[in-house]
Amino acid sequence: MTITADAVKQLRERTGAGMMECKKALVETKGDLDAAAELMRKQGVAKADKKATRVAAEGVVVTARSQDHKTAAMVEINCETDFVARELDFRAFAQAVAECVLRATPANLEALRDAKLASGETVDARRRELVAKIGENISVRRFALASSPDHLGAYLHGTRIAALVAIKGGTQQLAHDLAMHVAASNPRYVSQAEVPADVVAKERSILTAQAQTEGKPAEIVAKMVEGRLRKSLGEITLAGQPFVKDPEVTIEKLLKGAKAEVTSFERFEVGAGIEKKQDDFVAEVMAQVKGAAPTVKH
Repeated sequence: MTITADAVKQLRERTGAGMMECKKALVETKGDLDAAAELMRKQGVAKADKKATRVAAEGVVVTARSQDHKTAAMVEINCETDFVARELDFRAFAQAVAECVLRATPANLEALRDAKLASGETVDARRRELVAKIGENISVRRFALASSPDHLGAYLHGTRIAALVAIKGGTQQLAHDLAMHVAASNPRYVSQAEVPADVVAKERSILTAQAQTEGKPAEIVAKMVEGRLRKSLGEITLAGQPFVKDPEVTIEKLLKGAKAEVTSFERFEVGAGIEKKQDDFVAEVMAQVKGAAPTVKH
């Protein structure tokens, strides 16, 4: 029978196992997802089955660079607790994945999972070994590759924030300083010209509604809105932000003075965008106290 790519994908998401292992199990069970998942667990292939549903919002971001410093990779590897994020095997795995990205230049996460580490194992096989050993859900969340014919800056702030900046012209020190700035200031776009039209329109609409409450004439409101819009867009663009090492100078002026241009940048922060369950410890304790309290009869 024909096993569809969608069925393989569903089984991978459910078990955390490799693509070929999932396809083989589906063939053996004639496409029955439940039976395939059970078979894989019996075979010990899907050790991560139950853990794969847990939220992994902790972890590390790591980078790897080529010897000529003109290409770099950055990856985010997630786990469930900051305790595991400090574990040596977990960090070694993260670094090995970054070096794998640099070497193999995978097209997407699917290709990265099947890419081989320097040890000879695939990324996903090693990940599942760690899940079984450590007892937490571990995921390779995302990666980025950057390169520049001139200079490439890479900055790692601890293990939770990293940035890559490729520049044309300038110096290696400038590229490093810009990567540090991106890590600290978190711009969304290089310049105002790159901000999508729908983002600009939405911001203008919000600012217009705010200005109209101030009781000014329409022509004054229009000028106020455009001025505030420039400021707002400047705050989310790299070129418009004040340089972290010298707030009196914008990045745009810094680049002009160095005769340089930012061609691309990437910034990762551990857990950004992942909805993490927040436990109310005080409420939990109070509920237990109330539950254990004896009933007083009058």
